[in-house]
Order: sequence, then C-alpha cells, then structure tokens
Amino acid sequence: MSTRAGMGERGDMATIYEVAKLAGVSPATVSRVFNGMGVSDEKTLAVREAARQLRFTPNRTARTLRRQASEVIALVIPDIENPYFTEMARGVEDVASQAGYSVVLCNTDAQIEKEATYLQIAISEHMAGVILAAASDHTNLDELLATGRPVVAVDRGTGYDIDGVVMANRTAGQAATENLVQAGYRRIACITGPQHIETAYERAQGWRAVLARHFPDMDADELLRYSTFRVDGGRAVMEELLALPEPPDAVVAGNNLLGVGAIQVLTEHGLTPPRIGVAVVGSLPFTTLTPTAVTVVRLPARHMGVTAAKMLLERINGDDQPARTVVLRNEVQPASIAPVRAATSA
Repeated sequence: MSTRAGMGERGDMATIYEVAKLAGVSPATVSRVFNGMGVSDEKTLAVREAARQLRFTPNRTARTLRRQASEVIALVIPDIENPYFTEMARGVEDVASQAGYSVVLCNTDAQIEKEATYLQIAISEHMAGVILAAASDHTNLDELLATGRPVVAVDRGTGYDIDGVVMANRTAGQAATENLVQAGYRRIACITGPQHIETAYERAQGWRAVLARHFPDMDADELLRYSTFRVDGGRAVMEELLALPEPPDAVVAGNNLLGVGAIQVLTEHGLTPPRIGVAVVGSLPFTTLTPTAVTVVRLPARHMGVTAAKMLLERINGDDQPARTVVLRNEVQPASIAPVRAATSA
C-alpha cells in the first residue's frame, strides 16, 4: 500500500484505508461518508478533512455504491431445506421488505466453496449487505468486509469482529439433558452436528456438563456422536448407539432434523418414548409422535432473523458503534414422560 498522500496523472492515489487511519475511523465509515449514508457530524468532518489533506477522491463506483445496493441484501444459509433456517429467513424478509429491501436467499449446503461463490456475487452485484450463517470455521470474509459492506452473522460466529445473533447453545444443551435427568433417565446419549460447527459443539458441551454433574463416573465420550445436521445423520448415529453393548436409555438431539432421524430409528425398533427418552434442541418439523412425547427446547429462529435484519439495516444506514452480539434465549417444552422404571417394565 502506498503511503504517498498526493496523486498525479500516473502517480499513486491515497486509499480509503489511509483516509480511515488519518481520520481515526474504520474504512467502512469512510465509505459511508462518501456514499451519503448516515454518519455523525463529527466523523463526517474528520473523514472529509483527512480526504482533503490526502487529496483523496472517491471513485465513481464507490460514490454510486449505495444507490446500486440500496434494494438488495443477501441471506446466506447452509441448508434451505431445514425449517429452522426457513423460519429465520421469514424473519429477515419481513423486516427487509418493510424497509424497501429485497432478500436474495443463497443456499451453501454447508460447503465452503459454494459459500465463497455467493459472497463474491454479493460483492459483484453491489448488494447492500449480507446476513450469514457460516458454512464452517474457515469462512473468509476479508474481501467482502474490505468493500465496506456490513455483514451480520447468525446462528454461529465467524471469528471476525462483526455483529452477530446467536442462540444460547450451551444452555439449550443443558436444558434438554437436565429435563431427561429429572424424568428419571440415566444413560443419556447426545447426537449433534459436525464438531467444527459452533452450535453443534456448544450444545454437546451443555449435555456433557449436566452428565458430569449428575453422573461423574459415566463415560460421556461413549455416548456422544457427531454427525451431519440432517435426518440421515440422525438415523445413522442413532443406529450406532442402539448397537452398543449397553445402549442409552435416552438421547439429546442437537437440532430438529437430527431429532427426526433419531425418532424414525427408535420407532422402527419399537422404542418410542417413553421407552427411550428424547429431547430435541429446536422445534420438531414433522413426527408421528404426540407433541407431549418429546422434550423440545424451542429456538426463536424467526426472532433471530428479525433481529439480524434490523442490525444489518442499522449498519447500512450508518450505525458505526462497535460490533455487538445478541444472544437469544430458548424455551423448554417438557415432555409428559413416565418414569423410566415404569416405562421399561411395561
């Protein structure tokens, strides 16, 4: 990067980063000032004075960025077929449409390559901002953030200093497991998504903490299975658990689709609740069981979408406060489960 302040016909130009450094603000704030977006008078004056000193002239593309991007935001999610993300998308769309924005829904299938492609499209199409449920812990936002466009992370973190809206995942895992313990279950397994996904790991940690408190001598690792966050993942690991020399008497499912897969397998083996207890983090999208047969730790997915969209619009409109993370609470809907001894003796 050049440190030369001036610019000639063929010389180096001062950059937006140099202006930001001199003004004591972020590059995103400089972009907002020159795109006519809402920034405080103090910061606007600082940016314009720094630009004057450095003889910085924003290019025409940058000056027209807000006009080009003012009507479209991207929502990038890992699984469009999961009702959890569908519900979240509805919350985003409700807020965005009311503010005059359209939402482009991008499904990554939790693949980092597809995610990178969609993020590049967000840049090339001058979208106003991005709401992102990261595909993995290797998500790269460097290029997108360098454009000054705001990004809000949902459901899981990114490792970047950006706004985020997440669930209380560890608490959810604890609540699901504690409910089964209080119902009388003892050998409680946990099935969850890929270990490198924050939500999967944290929910498993919540489960592990409850087992350690109530059953300190139990081998928790034997009862933990990481899989995909899909129905077939739930089916596969539930079959593994049932094949153990000492199968579990209950299971915590780390998301809704894992819960569906587990319940399908239990039904096929004639082990529906309360013979084997089930607690699911996230609302069950479809099941043949009665609603009272399974403990559900409800996650406010739609509220997550609403909150994320509001945060993104605030950034688009010039909010320059430090990045913040909102943690949403969950709600436990206990199952009407008979004591284990009565269930297993039937």
